[in-house]
Amino acid sequence: MPASKTLTEAALLKMPASAYMNADQLAFFRARLEALREEMLSNAADTGATLKENENFADPNDRATVEEEHMLEQRVRDRERKLLKKINSALTRIESGEYGWCQETGDPIGLPRLLARPTAEYSIEAQERHELMEKLRA
Repeated sequence: MPASKTLTEAALLKMPASAYMNADQLAFFRARLEALREEMLSNAADTGATLKENENFADPNDRATVEEEHMLEQRVRDRERKLLKKINSALTRIESGEYGWCQETGDPIGLPRLLARPTAEYSIEAQERHELMEKLRA
């Protein structure tokens, strides 16, 4: 039975702690990450097509509006490009057996956090420490 198609978030959360990062859970997160990756790649292709459209506007205000929209679109795609790297990294961690475990402490990241942020590399506590250190350095 393909776990990625039958396992729901609710069923995932009801599993005992001893089942953490079992084959069904890993298949669930692999499917979720792959779907997210496909969405990012599709968005990037759409953006490329939109930006290649060569429109001529007689009104400078119309031209400025379109240029601003293009800049915003490029910023969104840049964020998605960074997210794509995190998605690929998470898929690599699934294959290596490291997915779901904090890269700093080795503790479980936790299913609720992974459902909210499937690319998470750190437990909440470790992530908070990283963010605090970033603020102190800034």
